[in-house]
Amino acid sequence: MLRNGNFVRYWISAILNDFGSYISALALPLCSALLLHATPAQMGILGAASAIPFALLALPTGVLLDRHRKLPVLLASKLVQALTLGSVPLIYWLGHLSIEWMYGVALISGCCSLVGGGAEQIFLTSLIGRDRLIEAQSKFAAVDSVARVVAPGIAGVLIQWLTAPFAVIVNALGFICSILILRNLKANDPKPEPSKQHMLRDIHDGLLFIWRTPLLRTLAWGAGIWHMLFYGFAALSVLFGTRELGMTAGLMGMAQMVGGIGVLLSSILVKPLNARYGPTGAMLTGIGLTACAFAAMPAIPANLFGSPTASAVANGLVSMVLDCGVMLFFMPYMTLRQKVTPDAYLGRMVSTMRFLTVASAPAGALLAGYLGEHLSIRAGLACVAAGGIALTLAMVFAPALRNVPEHLAPAQP
Repeated sequence: MLRNGNFVRYWISAILNDFGSYISALALPLCSALLLHATPAQMGILGAASAIPFALLALPTGVLLDRHRKLPVLLASKLVQALTLGSVPLIYWLGHLSIEWMYGVALISGCCSLVGGGAEQIFLTSLIGRDRLIEAQSKFAAVDSVARVVAPGIAGVLIQWLTAPFAVIVNALGFICSILILRNLKANDPKPEPSKQHMLRDIHDGLLFIWRTPLLRTLAWGAGIWHMLFYGFAALSVLFGTRELGMTAGLMGMAQMVGGIGVLLSSILVKPLNARYGPTGAMLTGIGLTACAFAAMPAIPANLFGSPTASAVANGLVSMVLDCGVMLFFMPYMTLRQKVTPDAYLGRMVSTMRFLTVASAPAGALLAGYLGEHLSIRAGLACVAAGGIALTLAMVFAPALRNVPEHLAPAQP
């Protein structure tokens, strides 16, 4: 695969995006939590804003992707993302940065993730083929693990040196470089045949295909509940670290670096787990690990063994388990989806699945923010943990995941 120049260019683009995204993933919440003094409810709204586009636009996005070439859509989404992120330091420098502006940034970034992320998944399938998806995902995970280890530490230094808004520039520049690398990429990205059907009919067919495919139907409800829990966890985890454990931006960055080891572990474990237990076994292992991390986080005391540093280390170890679980969940999950879907339905399948799974995320973020505001941050995280344990048990006993054939072929529409 590494002899394929097109794949290598695509991989380099992913590396740049990974490094920049991990910096923004720490810098943007800290902008809201530390500079704008956001409340738990406002952090919940911020998390919900990034997921709302999946609920409102995912279905028409699937039709758009099935009717157009993927590379131009991918490049356009990266450009909009770069401009959106670049607005944060500019508005801060002008003295007008507000939580409302951050809501807008999260909303537009969510739109770009929806459209561009869907285009990326389909374009990768066209670039290397279905049979090499697990191999490609393991390579992405290996590089992602390096980014996950290094980038948060860089982010912590940049945030303390430049302040959080200006650290976001790194991610914006990464998107610009990615556009320059991919703009002349030669790949199998033909323009689809014009559709004579109305958009609503195409949306209906995509939903019906998923409903009639037991594996996709099970993955949809399982991933939907998981996203709701994960967004609730994400809405409170930064506040938990900074306010409950007293961690600085530098310590948050170091804890995230420890978390990156989990991504490296997932890249090592995914192939043997897939070979021994199949993709469903690897995926269920990932879900179980995320549930363990959800449960462990609110149990960390403010001064573990009488030391706030020990609490920060524990936070990092929980992040490591969480990151390992997330990657072990999503690599087989995406492979199963792609393998069972015919080419003509890939765009609608990806976007419809994202609609069905991520549409619940705003509810999770808002509910966690409400619980954190009216009970406590620990109580909100404890509720997420209870949901994660229940979901793991439900997925383990789901019939569609217990009877997956060894060699999957695209289902008939």
